[in-house]
Amino acid sequence: MNKLIGSYPRARIEGGGRAVVSQAGGVLLVETVRKSGLDTAISAALAPWRRPRAVHDPGKVLLDVALAVALGGDCLADVAMLRAEPAVFGSVASDPTVSRLIDKLAAQGPKALTAIRSARAEVRERVWKLAGTSSPDTTGQVIVDLDGVLVLAHSDKQDAAATWKKTYGHHPLMGFVDHGRGGTGEPVAALLRPGNAGSNTVADHITATQLALAQLPKRYRRGRSTLIRTDSAGGTHEFVAWLAKRGRWLSYSVGMTITDAIHQAVLKVPASAWTPAVEPGGETRDGAWTAELDGDVLKGWPQGMRLIVRKERPHPGAQLRLTDADGLRLTCFATNTADVPIAALELRHRQRARAEDRIRNARATGLRNLPLHDTAQNQIWLEIVQLALDLLAWLPMLALTGKHRLWEPRRLRLRLFSAAAQLVTTGRRRHLRFTRRWPWTNVITSAIERLDALPNPG
Repeated sequence: MNKLIGSYPRARIEGGGRAVVSQAGGVLLVETVRKSGLDTAISAALAPWRRPRAVHDPGKVLLDVALAVALGGDCLADVAMLRAEPAVFGSVASDPTVSRLIDKLAAQGPKALTAIRSARAEVRERVWKLAGTSSPDTTGQVIVDLDGVLVLAHSDKQDAAATWKKTYGHHPLMGFVDHGRGGTGEPVAALLRPGNAGSNTVADHITATQLALAQLPKRYRRGRSTLIRTDSAGGTHEFVAWLAKRGRWLSYSVGMTITDAIHQAVLKVPASAWTPAVEPGGETRDGAWTAELDGDVLKGWPQGMRLIVRKERPHPGAQLRLTDADGLRLTCFATNTADVPIAALELRHRQRARAEDRIRNARATGLRNLPLHDTAQNQIWLEIVQLALDLLAWLPMLALTGKHRLWEPRRLRLRLFSAAAQLVTTGRRRHLRFTRRWPWTNVITSAIERLDALPNPG
């Protein structure tokens, strides 16, 4: 009778291996940095903070932290995973050097933030040009989603406070460019706020929108080709008026709270005025209808605003609210887009739900926790998180195709970045050889080939 020795083979564990590179798939992010020109742009932006005889470039140090976050790190010390593989990531600064740089940038406040953001905006325009038909402005319009994020704090950090969900932490306001059904999205704004910051604060929404517009190519910083999309937190008179102000002319699609006046107007809509809602493929959405409201409910709002309401059968188990009617859930939004059927406008606004996916990805990429104590330090951390998310969005845009373009950060890490490789030096050149047994080796090598085919910056 044979003895059972377990379901898995047993191997002896030894240290001292030199020819194997862990996290070798991270070379995809390194090549994305190189082809986008992000390394030179950040280095030039942070040049004023480099000491004359400094060994490490501040731009490289900041990018190393962003790469570590993109690979799954959640604190400054996680740059150690890059430091262990100089063949892929080059020379990486020590933990004290990294901490000193963050403190130095935090002490400079808006000056350092402006430098980092300007470099990101410059590189973003180049990446969109390189991406061609895969860029988010292929349709001639750029959609920016604004949404708040609750970040819990487990210690007494600066500006941490009780949130509206009765938790404790911070309440940043984020902005993301929507890549549509064929892609993911990229961050363009991150405004750090105390945990007790209001959800519908007008000044914060205006500031976040300004930060987002500054990240876009100049031709999209005003005009109807840029759509600002929010939930009901953005449905205030002041914010809508700011978006539609003469000379700014931005398009908007903002959620609206169902007030008593809107509720009474919905009850007066005749049955013949309701239009079936549609799905992205054009088919009818079962149990959902849309209608446009006019009359007194538009008084006091900017000229050209359209108010569109949707009624839909609630999901099983959902509770109706006092503002619902006839057993149907009511939602409402406002837009200034003309000459488009209300069903198409309702579908466009409903797709704002993709912002929740972007927030989930941000939580998985350094936003689960703000690791530093001071607000100024954590604002720098938010910029690092955005750099990491930029890379995780630009890599699929430039180098992945088909269903691979839709992979979120967790899947990219598991299937691509975590792949190990053998380091081989021949003819004074170093090569990474990925094993053929890894199921996604072909995805990695094909992506590298696409990145190699792109022109070098400058």
